[in-house]
Amino acid sequence: MSIKPSSISVDCTLSAISLRACSHRARLPIAIAGLLLSANAQAFLPTPASLVTTGELAPDINSVPQVKAVNLDSDKSVQNNQAHSLEAKQLLATWRKQVQADNLAEHTTWRRLLYFLDDKKSLFNKGAPKSLIDSPEFFLSANGQQDASAELDAMLVAFANQIAASQTTQSTNNSNSAICRFPARTHWLTETLGIDSSSLQADCPELKEWMAMLNPEQLSIMFAEEYLDNPISAFAHTLLRIDSPASAADPSQIHHAYALNDTVDGNPDDAFAVYAIKSTSGGYNNRIEIDPYPEKLAKYLKDDERDTWTYQLDLTPAEVQQIILHVWETKDLDIPYYFTTDNCASEILRLIDVVRPEQDLLSQLPYVVIPSDVIQLLNDEAILADARYTPSDGTVRQAELNKAKAAALGYQQLSKDDVHDIQSAEHNLASSISAGEADQKTIIDHGIVASDNNPIDRHPLQVAQIGIGQRGDNSYVDVGLRLGFHDTLDRASGFSQFFNLEALATTLRFYDADSSKDNEPDSVVLENFTVLRGRSFNPVNTAKQGKTWGASIEATRVNDGSQAEGRDHLVGSVGYETGWSWAFGTPSAGTGEMPPQLCYALLSGKGQAGRGINKGFRVGAGVNAGCRYQINNQLRAQAQLQLPYWYHGSSDDSNVRGHYWQPISSLGLQYDIDKTQALRINANYDWQDRVDANDDVQLSYRRYF
Repeated sequence: MSIKPSSISVDCTLSAISLRACSHRARLPIAIAGLLLSANAQAFLPTPASLVTTGELAPDINSVPQVKAVNLDSDKSVQNNQAHSLEAKQLLATWRKQVQADNLAEHTTWRRLLYFLDDKKSLFNKGAPKSLIDSPEFFLSANGQQDASAELDAMLVAFANQIAASQTTQSTNNSNSAICRFPARTHWLTETLGIDSSSLQADCPELKEWMAMLNPEQLSIMFAEEYLDNPISAFAHTLLRIDSPASAADPSQIHHAYALNDTVDGNPDDAFAVYAIKSTSGGYNNRIEIDPYPEKLAKYLKDDERDTWTYQLDLTPAEVQQIILHVWETKDLDIPYYFTTDNCASEILRLIDVVRPEQDLLSQLPYVVIPSDVIQLLNDEAILADARYTPSDGTVRQAELNKAKAAALGYQQLSKDDVHDIQSAEHNLASSISAGEADQKTIIDHGIVASDNNPIDRHPLQVAQIGIGQRGDNSYVDVGLRLGFHDTLDRASGFSQFFNLEALATTLRFYDADSSKDNEPDSVVLENFTVLRGRSFNPVNTAKQGKTWGASIEATRVNDGSQAEGRDHLVGSVGYETGWSWAFGTPSAGTGEMPPQLCYALLSGKGQAGRGINKGFRVGAGVNAGCRYQINNQLRAQAQLQLPYWYHGSSDDSNVRGHYWQPISSLGLQYDIDKTQALRINANYDWQDRVDANDDVQLSYRRYF
């Protein structure tokens, strides 16, 4: 698109009669003007040396025609160029006054467009005085990373250059111009300052092609539930679904949609511990992936067999366009990735904050950003307009198995081979995604009722508790805090069935002890500190694929059974278990849920070390078996028997055992008062005859927040 130069009034009218006389009078000043204009329009603009380097703010410098010689035919062109440059200079001065008057450099939207996250809670970047991005190509000003004002002024100078250039040439085709590189910044500034965007003449073929491919009309957030069999996905995942007009009108037409996924750009060859540390501390960059939506959805539904929930975002088409334009500005940059604070979920909130600065979503989250917390926050802020449940392949097979077993109760024969064929992923290819051509994939509605796993319905992930109890002859008060996530006795709504993952939990115990007695516990002890503890249940008699296993890393108090009247001691403990689980009972009608009751038998191994126990260490192996029973929607019970055989090493003392059995039985019961409150009873009995206290019974109040 070209813009014709506006008519300019000059002192000498260029007519056939007066041309010669006029040209003689104007020759000297015109020659001077020609020399001044021979560089380009940038020479006329008051670009502060403190803000930019020479040529830095004139991305279209080569597109502005230069005057190589002064002659009669070029006089009017030179004068027009000079007038256009003066016009651009005047516009720049006006914009600068408006920016200063409105303090736009400190505007929340402008700072967010530059990745100044000074209002974001972060363990690593809280209150950082500069942009999170340190790539020079993201800034026009040399000081742009530290100074939002300098970068704003640089954009204004680039606008003025662009206007001057566009009025002196027929077309401007330069994808590296500021207008093409930063379309979201350009859009916001032109709207805020009332700049005629048509005057910023620039052809951006790469941007146009990208936007035409995505054809963004609507955005939705997709939530893929937690997947313990892959530690990186253990806390769930979120991404954005970009809908074109076709997929917005019919959500099943996913081949017309794209997925915008923010993930860690980690090294798959790194050891898990190295990978985890780098992912948490910013040692890796993030990677923005834009893929056809069917490809990304298939990874969760088919490969991982994770149910998904998709929520339409209540954004206008203009807001959607602005978000996608901002993604264009940042998609190829090196941005640090922090697993707990700057991740797939926080990035979605940051993008929404760009177009909805008044809601300030990022600042409303705790230091650790969890995908399900983001879903609940968006729901609380009334940004979620619609919810769609898409069952995984495993859930579709389970729904078929439930239906077949229900029919079998009506005297229809169902053999073991029939059951195997239904629940086997190899034999049963049923899926929520059609098996058509890659570019024609659609979502199939199997009529499955949504499971009780909508993350909006979850209890808050943090929980504080206070309990009173009796251990042996001593009474105590427990005070505890768990930062996440969920155990098998917690309120089940909103989570996948039998989900069990706890992280960063600690309990202090205050004993009412008599210090005059032998083997009395200390008045205050650290009862437990859990780094991570969880179990992944994949019942063998269901359609759910995978093994049943568990792992734990914690510091906990244990009774040393090697010595008579042994006291409990704080030890570091690492354990792993693997085995089988089974689901029993009648699942909810019409759903793909598994039966509600669960039993398990696990082979376990554990190592513990601490100064108080015999020889400072012990290793154990044995069996953990138990059942979890869902009595009703508010009441659950779990019973477990641990049968470890411990080994300390040989001892010369005949009264000290080097190895022994130490069975422990436990019972738990939780009643939910509401979504944020519960009462829990825990009872344990240690069957080892050498410990100082065998029984421990506690009643606790739990508050989720």
